Amino acid sequence: MSAPVIVTGAAGFIGMHLCRRLLADGRSVVGIDNLNDYYDPRLKRARLAALAGFEDFSFHEADVADRTAIDALFDTHRPQQVVHLAAQAGVRYALTNPMAYSDSNLAGMAVMLEACRRLEVRHFVFASSSSVYGANRKLPFSERDPVDHPVSLYAATKRANELMAHSYAHLFALPVTGLRYFTVYGPWGRPDMAIWKFTDALLRGKPIDVYGGGLLSRDFTYIDDTVEATVRLLEVPREPSSSANPADWNADGPDTSWAPFEVVNLGRSDPVSVNELIARLEALTGRRALRNEMGMQPGDVERTFSSTDKLVRMTGFTPKVPLDEGLRAFVAWFREYHRIDR
Repeated sequence: MSAPVIVTGAAGFIGMHLCRRLLADGRSVVGIDNLNDYYDPRLKRARLAALAGFEDFSFHEADVADRTAIDALFDTHRPQQVVHLAAQAGVRYALTNPMAYSDSNLAGMAVMLEACRRLEVRHFVFASSSSVYGANRKLPFSERDPVDHPVSLYAATKRANELMAHSYAHLFALPVTGLRYFTVYGPWGRPDMAIWKFTDALLRGKPIDVYGGGLLSRDFTYIDDTVEATVRLLEVPREPSSSANPADWNADGPDTSWAPFEVVNLGRSDPVSVNELIARLEALTGRRALRNEMGMQPGDVERTFSSTDKLVRMTGFTPKVPLDEGLRAFVAWFREYHRIDR
């Protein structure tokens, strides 16, 4: 039997969907999650319950920053592919809880990298974020754009993850791919994300906080497209250049580095403003939004817009689910999950 895929953050939004897809493809999956209370753990347990019917899925409650626990799991399961999605998420939460990002995003990444190096894992894939583009104003965002000006602590930790991963790829020839996710949404999504918050408020007749006049725009990417791209990229680890010598690297070529390292945008390349998002959700729910107008929040960016050129070159895949279709699926799931009939 082939080695299982280890997926951290398995009880999270993307993690649960990725596990389900890998299992449906006949893969064995070992899920890891600490089930913290950043948002209601009952939602995380409900996601895990949706995976319970798969015989080839096993779950371990553990923190990725716990080196003893992670090393023991790696020694037991001997993975050859690892998808590291566990992280402290959220931009605004970091304003009041910065150490949560240090513990999970930095220490946890170091533990995972070292475990993968020790077992000589064939491919280590990890979740980065579109937030690394920070104050970048060139559109669409390309993997070749400078990412040296993060505007949130969350973004800074994700950029740090990329730099940590590159050093391991260079020093130990560990194949690593960082996935710059762009505002993923869909059924089983996160309660701290705008689409969940707006839908909940609309259906319950409560006001919604609208930042920056609703003019901010995001490259909303449906979960099925995100998972499809992730699965495809998992199967195409970069090979190091023939000499693995920085001096021989063609910086004008298509590769991120001379090392077996890549960063790849995972977005739909079709940004939509918050005002347009609200209008579409109003149409789907049949409710009129009660708006609480707010200013720009620290850490927010005006827009995100993904170039998909590298994703297409590496996988032949382009995210394709239209926003209206994805929102319709989310609202239907939300009504069912919360038993909201009207």
